[in-house]
Amino acid sequence: MYPTLILKSGRERSVVNRHPWIFSGGVKQQPKAANGDVVQVLDNQGNHLAYGFYDPQSQIVCRLFDFSDQATDFSQPDYWHRKIEAAYELRRRHVLGPDTNACRLLHAEGDFLPGVIADLYGDLAVLQLLIKGSENVAPHIVNGLQRVGVRHVYLKNKHSANFREAVTLENGFLTEPAPENTVTICENGLSFRIDFEKGQKTGFFLDQRDNRALLRQYAAGQKVLNAFSYTGGFSVYALAGGAKEVHSVDMSKEAVRLADENVRLNFGAAAHQSFAEDCFDFLKNAPDDYGLMVLDPPAFAKNAKSVPNAARGYKELNLKAFQKIKPGGIVFTFSCSQNVDRDLFRKIVFSAAADARRNVRILHQLTQPPDHPVSIFHPEGEYLKGLVLQVE
Repeated sequence: MYPTLILKSGRERSVVNRHPWIFSGGVKQQPKAANGDVVQVLDNQGNHLAYGFYDPQSQIVCRLFDFSDQATDFSQPDYWHRKIEAAYELRRRHVLGPDTNACRLLHAEGDFLPGVIADLYGDLAVLQLLIKGSENVAPHIVNGLQRVGVRHVYLKNKHSANFREAVTLENGFLTEPAPENTVTICENGLSFRIDFEKGQKTGFFLDQRDNRALLRQYAAGQKVLNAFSYTGGFSVYALAGGAKEVHSVDMSKEAVRLADENVRLNFGAAAHQSFAEDCFDFLKNAPDDYGLMVLDPPAFAKNAKSVPNAARGYKELNLKAFQKIKPGGIVFTFSCSQNVDRDLFRKIVFSAAADARRNVRILHQLTQPPDHPVSIFHPEGEYLKGLVLQVE
């Protein structure tokens, strides 16, 4: 029914263990298929293993989405609708509620939908289709989103997906357009203005929701520095937690403008000041009276080759924070680089603490929330690492 991709002998183990990626080096016989086609994966003896999206130009030559033994017609919408409905039910039960109407609704391999990201902002979903295979089933994805109550679907692909993965759909609304290119959401009872068209990623970093809520518990009476603040998520939570003063720092003038707007949206006037500056330079010249710092930089390691430089960047950033924070202060420090794993990140932070020659204790070890699930068969999906540290 589908073109077949045959693995080399001994290369089937990861597929039997349901890892969703097949690398080109493990392929014995390529299928007669085009980029984005669904293919059947067989072991070297011709036994069925899985189905996936084929990409002959990528190192990951096939991204698997189905490991069942049943013959299935993947051109039918019901198959994709069931996946979306299962993903929505997880969020409905564990994330969405009266105080929160925004979450990641579809999280690629974490929801067994490789190449599909969808962030929900009220009745609007911002969709990313990152591979040709997911683009080929886009009508089913959009219709499935509508079936769970999404009214507006806005496609916002990365330029790299269009270039590397030959995704051709143009960014814009795939359904009835929303009336504006911004939307106000509610998260844990706090309000945020989201620019889903021009903002970074889909407009807001939903993966820090639980970590922002934790920071609120530490903020009372503190002077807070939110470095790489983007649109002020941690800053708003710090003020909600009773911080006496909050500084938001980000290179983007538009981001800090939205941070100021989000503070006003929740508090009107507040003890908040934003700075459109380089965070490394700001920390170098910062006063030493911050009692709480947030270090939430963008991914320093975009690929494996950049890990050494990323490690130096993370160390420098944390070292500056350890040198500046007042005794007894708290540092929330993060890495969202998938290529920097949890152990390496902790070693980097240890090295910075050793160079700072101050006692540092781990209070919490943080990760992404349940709407960013990690398939147990795909540990690479655990990209967000965080530590909450007390510095004596």
